[in-house]
Order: sequence, then C-alpha cells, then structure tokens
Amino acid sequence: MNEAINHNRRQFLHAAAMTIAASQFGPTSFAAASLFSEGSLPSFDGATGWLNSQPLKKANLRGKVALINIWTYSCINWRRQLPYVRAWGEKYREHGLVVIGVHSPEFGFEHDVENVRRAAKEMRIAYPIAIDNEFAVWRALENEYWPALYLVDAQGHIRYHKFGEGDYEQTELAIQQLLNKVGASGFSREPVSVDATGAEAAADWADLQSQENYVGYERTEDFASPGGAVFDKRHSYMFPGQLKLNHWALAGDWTAQKQAIALNAANGRIAYQFHARDLHLVMGPATSAGPLRFRVLLDGQMPGAAHGVDIDEQGNGVVTEPRMHQLIRQSKPIGDRKFEIEFLDPGAEVFSFTFG
Repeated sequence: MNEAINHNRRQFLHAAAMTIAASQFGPTSFAAASLFSEGSLPSFDGATGWLNSQPLKKANLRGKVALINIWTYSCINWRRQLPYVRAWGEKYREHGLVVIGVHSPEFGFEHDVENVRRAAKEMRIAYPIAIDNEFAVWRALENEYWPALYLVDAQGHIRYHKFGEGDYEQTELAIQQLLNKVGASGFSREPVSVDATGAEAAADWADLQSQENYVGYERTEDFASPGGAVFDKRHSYMFPGQLKLNHWALAGDWTAQKQAIALNAANGRIAYQFHARDLHLVMGPATSAGPLRFRVLLDGQMPGAAHGVDIDEQGNGVVTEPRMHQLIRQSKPIGDRKFEIEFLDPGAEVFSFTFG
C-alpha cells in the first residue's frame, strides 16, 4: 500500500506546487463555495490510539463543524499547512469548530506513538489526534495524500476537501459557511494571518526546482555513485566526479535499504545538487545509536547565514530523534548549489530530502 500511496502523493504534490506558484503571479478572489455533500464521515473506530483526547465517536461531533486533517509528522507539505490548521482551531473553537488530526504514518519510525507524541508537543498541537497506524481511517475516507483536509457539517456529511498545501482562504471561507449554517456568529470574516517561521514558512515556489526524493532504493531517483546501489548489503560508496542537478550520491560505508540508507561507519557522506531556498533531510539515529554528530557544507564551504534551524553557521548539528531537519535556508539569489553532509558518528538512518 505504501508504495502506491507515495507514488500518487509525489505526482499530485508536484502538480499542486506548480499551481500554487502560478497563483502567486496574479490576484485571487474567492466566492462562496457550493458545498455539496461528498458522503458521510466514516467512524474513527479503526484508530489504534488517541492523543490529547479520549477516543472520539461520530456522535461526539453531532451539531458541530469538524475539520479532519490527515498528516504524518515528517511531511514538509503538512508542516507548511499546520500554522493555518492551528490558527483555525484557535479562532473558531468557541464557535463550534472541532479540529481532529489523523496521523497516518509514512515511515516506520512514525508508527511509534511516543515519536508522534513528542512531535505534537514540539509543534504545539493541542487538538485531538487519532493514531491511524493501520490506515483504517485513511482507507475509510478513500484518502490518497498527505496532507489532506476534510470539512464535515453538523449532520456528519463531508462538504469540502483539500489535498496538499494552499487554498487557505478558500478553506477558511468554507469553514465560515458551515459555521453560519449552525447559527455561529461573532467571528471576524477576515482570514487568519499566520507568522510562520522555520520549516513552517511557505516555500519559495518561484525558485523551487528540486522535488522531494526518497533515498531508500524502493523509491529513490537519480542516484549517481559509481556502480549504483547495492541492495541490503554493506558497501563502500564513492562520489562521482560531478553531480548533475537533482542527482545525489554517497561516500563511505552504507547499507541501502528499501525505506532508508543506514550508515555503518563514521564519516559517511551524502552529496546532493539542488536548486531551492530550503533543504530538509528526514533522518534519525538507528534504534541502538545515541545522539549523532554531523557537519554540513554548501558548495564546499561552511553554510554561514544560509544555515537552517537545525545547524549552526559552521554547519554543525546533532541528530537525537527521527524527524525532518531543516539544514539549509538561503537568501536570494537562488541558484544550483551542492549540499554535503558528513556524519561524524555511525548509526544514522536517512529517509528523504525535501525542499522549499
């Protein structure tokens, strides 16, 4: 299931990103939406657990407007949507809106409820979260994407959905329309204003020429180390003489796995030629490994002011838990750059690159 899910997700979100980028070059106006019923909200009975709440039933939502957010905590597209979901929850809670997060994991480490609990706390998520480790809620909604929003009316009917990032004003207008139908009033009609920082800041779509790339052999693209990848065995890799745009390579003692690459010895390196303002890396220590030191270079130099929130100006950082790390955030002009990361300790597992 996961392979099909992620193939569709990548195709859709690339198209969605281009739509968002195009919309920035002209004015956008939103009229009242025709919120036809898309079917009934399925039950949450397939959830394997709950955070921030006792288990919720459909009956708990009767008479309220509900916003269901499908997410997984390492997803950069969801991270950039999150400030709006939080803001809507705060603005409309007293007017009858209930926000429910459904955490449907992409990577193995996202099945660990303690990882989800820690991420939710760090990201200031106070609304109820259904743990969907078996994808029961995902399937019941016939969902295909991270992130996804489903807006449910007071009678339990799905009246609006949004896949991927963007359309925030349109989504908020739909929330207001459904609240109006239950007699809610007293809220500002102006859309929420968010001051997103770090990984939550909107992407620089105009300069984004690098797409998400998984590094496990099942789904990776444009791997450029001489000889290619050796599946499920330790192997000593080398960098090629030159990297083309959006190609990547390994150096050192690594094992290529289906979902990730695992470092077996200290001083393993990854290089990636990219074109984007931001570069993120989903990575973590293996189960038996402790905190892992690493160092980042940009075009062979310390990143300086181009460092992301998870490293310093010298490029130094530490991996302590599996999550998405923001390693580069640079200022304009944006051009083709060579990113390198060297792990000073063995035991790192690396899952995917994302950009913004």
